[in-house]
Amino acid sequence: MAFTVEEFRDLLRILEEQPEWRVELRRLVLTDELLTLPQLVRALVEAQRRTEERLATLTEAQQRTEERLATLTEAQQRTEERLATFTEAQQRTEERLATFTEAQQRTEERMAALIVAQQRTDEHLEALVDALQALTLRVDSLTRSVSNLHDDASKLKGYALENRYRSHAQAYFAPVVRRIRIIGGEELETLMERAVEQGQLSESEALDIVLADVVARGRRRDDNAEVYLVVEVSWRVDPYDVERAVRRSSLLSRTGTPALAVVAGETVIEEAANLADRLHVWQVTDGHVLPPQDGSPQHPF
Repeated sequence: MAFTVEEFRDLLRILEEQPEWRVELRRLVLTDELLTLPQLVRALVEAQRRTEERLATLTEAQQRTEERLATLTEAQQRTEERLATFTEAQQRTEERLATFTEAQQRTEERMAALIVAQQRTDEHLEALVDALQALTLRVDSLTRSVSNLHDDASKLKGYALENRYRSHAQAYFAPVVRRIRIIGGEELETLMERAVEQGQLSESEALDIVLADVVARGRRRDDNAEVYLVVEVSWRVDPYDVERAVRRSSLLSRTGTPALAVVAGETVIEEAANLADRLHVWQVTDGHVLPPQDGSPQHPF
């Protein structure tokens, strides 16, 4: 029997009044695939949400990586010309990030590629850090070498200056004493041996005097008294030179002849000059002689 329009309307009215019938009718009319379609859609939406969250997390991690790369690149610019290589690596990373704009069906593959790229970036970072550490060690070694060369150059200049003062003693020390005569080598050793034998000096004190840069003898200009000069020569005279000159001149005075302490060099630093004035030490620089201030010499060393 045919299903009339009036009967169809009655069916619609009954379904509106009986909601549970609508559920049963859908179960009979629709296929299982259509019934489960909303659940599938919700599951797909949730999977898409999780995928986007993972993508956002990975993108944030990659952004942090880019910031670390930028910082390290700036440091490398100040040391070596490595920026070009690092820039190329950064460009490759940006190109890989651009692939995220492709279809969702390739998302997992692109994520795997980014993970591999991140591992390579970390390896590059570790290599760059190792290279920077190695360069730092090389710079430290070079700094020590330059410092050693500077010390060696200072010593050589000091030796040359010492020879100059010894060979031109008449000119340099004329304002201090007249009729000056350098005492060195065998003569100085004989003088020290005699002082040790007479109990005036110990062997270590005699050796200390022998190690003086210049030992000379002459007559003091103010009273014509015979005196020794004990001279410590340095390119830059410091307080240690002043102390050695005072100590050694004090020791030499024990032999019965007064000894004057003298420091000589290209320059005398301020601290050494002040100490020389307090300890009554003569200061001699190239062409200039500065007598000590008035007062009695002090020999605390």
